[in-house]
Amino acid sequence: METTPTETMNCCEGLRASITSRRALLLGGASFAAWAYLPKFARAADGRDPRLVVIILRGALDGLATVAPIGDPDYAGLHGAIALTSSGPNAALPLDSFFALHPSMPEFARMYRDKKAAVVHAVATSYRDRSHFDGQDVLESGFAGPGRVQSGWLNRALESLPRGERVTSALAVGPTTPLVLRGTAPTVGWAPVALPQVADDTATRLAELYSHRDPALAAALTQGLALDKAAQGDDMKPKPGTNGAGAMRLVARGAAKLMTADDGPRIAALAFDGWDTHANEGGPVGRLAQLLGGLDGALAEFESGLGERWRETVVVVATEFGRTARINGTQGTDHGTGTIALLAGGAVKGGRVIADWPGLKYANLYQGRDLAPTTDLRAVMKGLLHDQFGLAERVLAETVFPDSAAVKPMQGLVG
Repeated sequence: METTPTETMNCCEGLRASITSRRALLLGGASFAAWAYLPKFARAADGRDPRLVVIILRGALDGLATVAPIGDPDYAGLHGAIALTSSGPNAALPLDSFFALHPSMPEFARMYRDKKAAVVHAVATSYRDRSHFDGQDVLESGFAGPGRVQSGWLNRALESLPRGERVTSALAVGPTTPLVLRGTAPTVGWAPVALPQVADDTATRLAELYSHRDPALAAALTQGLALDKAAQGDDMKPKPGTNGAGAMRLVARGAAKLMTADDGPRIAALAFDGWDTHANEGGPVGRLAQLLGGLDGALAEFESGLGERWRETVVVVATEFGRTARINGTQGTDHGTGTIALLAGGAVKGGRVIADWPGLKYANLYQGRDLAPTTDLRAVMKGLLHDQFGLAERVLAETVFPDSAAVKPMQGLVG
């Protein structure tokens, strides 16, 4: 039996621990980081090369603070000290005569002006009980209630696509595959910080060692290192003092590099944590502003990193639910219901805030506390999947989002 040399163990102890955790990413949940084992991409018959990126904001985004209804006479009173304003220092960025964007998102505002970004307001999943765990489960599983399955709607959409015609693999970004991409369809996993950068000879020796003890892991490690090399580069090294906002940009930058490859994934999913703003949320400046700045930078990284591919790309940003319309005693907001979804990309029919606005008067609030949802988030996702990849309405209603025939795909999201 092959034994591990003591000196190798001593110098690579931390790396081995990292590889152990990475094994779950590479080998678990139908995720295997090896380009050679994935079906290759074949361009669609119509010549299109569509891409879809799903960004999940975990913790519940305050939609009223991100895209503020400054034209609603009840907004300022409810959001109080953290309400955005249309004038003065750090003024909100106008989207139309009624809605304005948080000033920390100038890149999204530019895309909006260029008609390459849009907002869907007063949107929510079918979930109403305000538990983060269950809310994220519903958001990612695509079912009407929590705890139903261990697969996600985006993986089932991938599985439903015609083989050899359009998209054949997806990219799961993060230390674990998000539920939205778990399932039987092939995915490739990339964790930006899961595997420390090591010298090529050290990596080769590790792969050789594992080839005798765990051949599957050795193959995954070899291919995973190649994948990391494709995503990494001098521009992927964290700068001193890089915070969570800066990390969002780095994650998006690496994912965009992988999605530009001719045989790379056309669908990707990633999640950003930290959006639970119960206290000290901040208005135009503060905690939420820093998070939104990071998200804005991530969208810009996808735009620049995808290059010509951006023209046929849609990035959709969603969260498990919204936050209360009225701020609490700690200058934050509690778990709510209605919120926003953001769309960006060269394929987006943008320059619009899509909203059946319910109003913020007390009688119009959901349970007297939340922005009332008027649009089902599944309608947004169905519309994007139909327009980007041609999935039929029946497939969307029965397979991708089971038992959702009453929720019709939103039309005209893609130009």
